[in-house]
Amino acid sequence: MKQPNINTAIYMRLSRDDENYGDSVSIETQRTILTQFARENGFHVIDEYVDDGWSGTNFERPSFQKMMDDIDSGRVNCIITKDLSRFGREHVMMDYYLEYYFPEKKVRYIAVSDGEDTEKGLSDFVPFKNLFNEWFAKDTSRKIKTSMNAKFRAGEHTCAYAPIGYKKNPDVKNKLMIDEETRWIVEKIFELALLGNGASKIMKLLIADKVPTPSYLNYKRFGTFSNIYADAPEEKAWEWNIGQVKSILKDETYIGNSVHYRQTKASFKSKRRVYRDRSEWLTVEGTHEPIISKSDFDNVQGQLASRRREKKDFTTQVFAGLLKCSGCGWALTYATHKRKDGTYGYYKCGKYSMYGKGYCSNHHIHYDTLYAYVLSRLQYWSKQAHTDEEKLLKKLLNAGDRESGAIRKKQENDLKRAEKRRAELDNLFTRLYEDWVAGRITEYNFNMLSAKYQDEQAQLDEQLNGLKAKLNEIRQTSTDAEKWISYIRETAYPTELTAPLLNTLIEKIVVHDAVKMEDGTKEQEIEIYYRFIGKIE
Repeated sequence: MKQPNINTAIYMRLSRDDENYGDSVSIETQRTILTQFARENGFHVIDEYVDDGWSGTNFERPSFQKMMDDIDSGRVNCIITKDLSRFGREHVMMDYYLEYYFPEKKVRYIAVSDGEDTEKGLSDFVPFKNLFNEWFAKDTSRKIKTSMNAKFRAGEHTCAYAPIGYKKNPDVKNKLMIDEETRWIVEKIFELALLGNGASKIMKLLIADKVPTPSYLNYKRFGTFSNIYADAPEEKAWEWNIGQVKSILKDETYIGNSVHYRQTKASFKSKRRVYRDRSEWLTVEGTHEPIISKSDFDNVQGQLASRRREKKDFTTQVFAGLLKCSGCGWALTYATHKRKDGTYGYYKCGKYSMYGKGYCSNHHIHYDTLYAYVLSRLQYWSKQAHTDEEKLLKKLLNAGDRESGAIRKKQENDLKRAEKRRAELDNLFTRLYEDWVAGRITEYNFNMLSAKYQDEQAQLDEQLNGLKAKLNEIRQTSTDAEKWISYIRETAYPTELTAPLLNTLIEKIVVHDAVKMEDGTKEQEIEIYYRFIGKIE
């Protein structure tokens, strides 16, 4: 029977979660059911609308919105879906469309498999069906979160695209491997940062050297972002911004860690992303091969934290972020003082300046005095590096506290045992989840055992972090000393101090109170702690 004056739209939707249920809900299956129903019942189909990969809790789907626009314009006055859940899985919005929107627009709605038709009157069970469909979406979301958490803790790295410097391992699912074609970009960025350059300067250097951006590389390899690069000028390929540089410099992926839960959705119904506090992140160490060493990464983080903005006259204090008070540990602040013979600069304890004598003493030092002393020490070490590098290396190695061979061996054995047990727990957790999904164990037992395993995992993670830190400190000593010597050699007898030079070679400078001697002169101790190697006597 032909339906008079009915311009029909058939609507199909498939979310990523629905794909687990096979062909029964596939787009092709939906299309077959709907076209056959329309043909047998005389509906005139003027268009079909498909949202593939969209959740039913999100009503901002592109084809769905286009269909709503066609209803508003009068082009469509009937909608047919396979069932209610294909239209949506949020009961409040479903009630709005079925009880208010469709009657107001005089639109007929049919859910074929559910046997619902607004023209014939909806059954009393529709609100319950919508509630069940929403519950199903919520339950699916919860199961996916549990599954993803198990994958994360097992060291898997799930992502649409690998971060620059890496690529997806073709042989191991959810595993990263180093991309030899792009790792040099990451190494270049960190090398520039270690030389004291900030994110803005690094960005300018990358642009000047025409280094391709991560998004452009994805476009060339996978065709993504074609709307940005397809007809763009050539220079768009290396159009870096500060945010991209900072993101790479702060990303623990490059030291072999996987960090999860930095963002979350407000709820299973919402697609809005919410940034989480760092304490809520999940960091799994050693999930893939690192590109950057832990010591280099930590040094870059220290430099990023200590950088200061330029002054209004566009100058930057070369010691900014490096000077500390020996009494309270606060940073020293820069000030100037006018005298008859001119103006001189000096540094003073920030805590003393703010709160007075009850909190610290007036640690201060003239800028010229500090500048001359630090420059002389760097010149001395530069000379040592050029004249007898082997002797200097030996001196640096002897400067640090060395662990005995027996202690180191014990720590390595403890680490191996802890890592073995951690891997066993990851496998147990994965099998436990699979048993629960398959119905081989009850939800009560799943929750009880998973809580037990998670507690043990947390204890092992804390133990592993401590052991790795101690061993890394021992293993890194020689490497760090050699690295520092290579940097001091590159300075080639410095004749002036710059912020990049100081941030590359020095971690902090501790200023003590000046002491008045018997002859009326003053002596003041200045401790220089060098990057990688600490204090050298």
